[in-house]
Amino acid sequence: MASAHATAALADPRVTAAACRAPGEGWRAQRALVRAVTNPAGLGWAASGGVLGVLGGKLGGLTGAGSLPVAIMTTSLRLRIAAVALADPALTRDPLVRRLIEVTGEGRAGVTGALRELIKARGPAGALTAVSPVFSEILALRALLDRNPLNDHTAWLIATGMGAATADPLTGLSNGVIARLDRGLGGAVRTEPAAAEAARFCRDASLLGLIGDLITIGPTGRALLLTVRGPDGVERYVLLAPGMRMGAPDGASPADLLGAFSSTVLDSGPYSRSLAKVIADHRIPAGADLALIGHSAGGAAVMSLSQDAALNARYRLTHVVAIGSPIDFKRPADPATWVAAIANRHDIVPSLDGQGAGNCFARRPGWYVVDYTDPTHLFPACHSLERYAHNIEHDLPEARAHIERRLAPYSGPVLQRRLYQLYDDARRPPGFPFLTVASRAEPTPDGPVDLPARTSDASALTAWFTVDATSAAAVLSDTVPVRAGGRALVALTFRDHRESTFGPHREVTLGILVHDPWCPRPVGVWPDLLRRPQVRGAGLRTLATALSTPAASAAHRNLWSDHSFRSGIRARLDGRTATLTIGAPGDRALTFAGPLGPGGPWHSGDLVLYSVRADATLRSLVHTDGAARLYPAPRARLHVGTSDDPLAAGLRTLGLDGARPFLCHGAPRQQLRRDAGAPVHPA
Repeated sequence: MASAHATAALADPRVTAAACRAPGEGWRAQRALVRAVTNPAGLGWAASGGVLGVLGGKLGGLTGAGSLPVAIMTTSLRLRIAAVALADPALTRDPLVRRLIEVTGEGRAGVTGALRELIKARGPAGALTAVSPVFSEILALRALLDRNPLNDHTAWLIATGMGAATADPLTGLSNGVIARLDRGLGGAVRTEPAAAEAARFCRDASLLGLIGDLITIGPTGRALLLTVRGPDGVERYVLLAPGMRMGAPDGASPADLLGAFSSTVLDSGPYSRSLAKVIADHRIPAGADLALIGHSAGGAAVMSLSQDAALNARYRLTHVVAIGSPIDFKRPADPATWVAAIANRHDIVPSLDGQGAGNCFARRPGWYVVDYTDPTHLFPACHSLERYAHNIEHDLPEARAHIERRLAPYSGPVLQRRLYQLYDDARRPPGFPFLTVASRAEPTPDGPVDLPARTSDASALTAWFTVDATSAAAVLSDTVPVRAGGRALVALTFRDHRESTFGPHREVTLGILVHDPWCPRPVGVWPDLLRRPQVRGAGLRTLATALSTPAASAAHRNLWSDHSFRSGIRARLDGRTATLTIGAPGDRALTFAGPLGPGGPWHSGDLVLYSVRADATLRSLVHTDGAARLYPAPRARLHVGTSDDPLAAGLRTLGLDGARPFLCHGAPRQQLRRDAGAPVHPA
């Protein structure tokens, strides 16, 4: 830096010796040198090195002193912009871009003002398209000329090509800090392509065929691994990684915006680690040949994967092809890995690591770099894989032929193709740990049923009513209702099973709270209700169950209750109001609707259910998990229709038409499991 050079000059023995021989002349020379590097009208100065050097330079700027290194570098950047404009005359045809290039030497205010005018007139996409060939140089210029000390190091990295950008060139916010928010270990789950996708897959591997497969799966957070038979009869493997999945980061996909960012600035991220899980799941034999092809963030991810020493020790990573990807500062662990980098000079994405297509720095040793431009300048259209495929097929015949020659060992029929959905982390089993239990196939007249029945996502609401105890006892033949004075307790339960072993369905159950069938205890029943369900005797005796689908209705009828039937069920629960309707509009069994009122936190309780099937009384347990809310004195009301189904008939017998519940409790998200019933009163 300038001050360091001045210090070195002053300390030079020859200068010291000259000063000793002619003190007057020596001191005049030293004063002239100091003025040249410190006077605001002189060459400028800057303290050298590190944070203190940057701070010193900024303090010098506040006093009006220029910075010699910054002046030299800004001159270099202006010359590079002028060289690009000379080689690409289309760059300066836009008067606003020409104005921006002209003011690059006028300081921060000129560059900022010209950029603002360009964005206002062309919009963000148009502005990016217009300056894309010199995007990195303009970013570095602005960072060097502004008053923000946090982005100076990044500006120097971009300007000198010495390393990947470590911070945002505009704000100076650390890239590493943001990228490390993406902490997943990577996960991959096999999935099946849609029929339309499978029909478009290539039968024989080639450069255009493999790119076509990438286009087919699209930026959907998936990856494709192919087994191909080469011309020599050897089986080889090709991993295809698409670009960033559209949409906001969701914490699940490693190919989202955050994953694309971390793939660019980190040597290993969730995207590359999930691709490693794909390779592990595919059971590729040790020592096999493997080629990696990716677009955009997928290209950065496969380049990160090529840096994995353990993967290189197990397989032979022969080729990496990155299309429109920021990979300038990534290096395969094996120097023998052949790398092809294809980038449109109007595509901004390859420059997100601080460099990009058409830069002035030396080519990477052993890489095959294809920098080009085509008439489709508009970003992001020029970044699409479809556009790259069109360019490779029609506009870049020499590059296509060269890459195809290098990929010749992978040219041949596709023997196997597996599609994987990628995740930030390994996927837990649905409902883990609550639903992770041993299961079995239970034979029934309508086919085997997986037991215990499991629901991984449901909402539930139970409305409690009181009825005359004598009326309740009249409808029970094998159990005794629990009495509270002269009243019995009746529950009407609705569940919306969004994901379950019976498929999505809805369920409405009517039940009466009853004693232990073997030992009714008028006083002891209340402590019994507080016991764990495994040792609880009291429970709900179900009178009728309505189900919305044939599969759920058949399973209930074969496993738990003769009083199960199928009916249309419509419901809406939003935590404040309830609307529940069973039956067709002209033949409704019931309607339960109205406000629930204010609620408080509660807990989901496990249930003991008694039901009758084939004249036998069965006891089954319903285990539940999920937060719930309690609604005392809700204002919703029950209306029973004219239908003659078991549910409506039971409600009319109990005298509940027009009744209001004294209590409701509900759960917006609940998990459930229920096993087969055990007979307590055999037929």
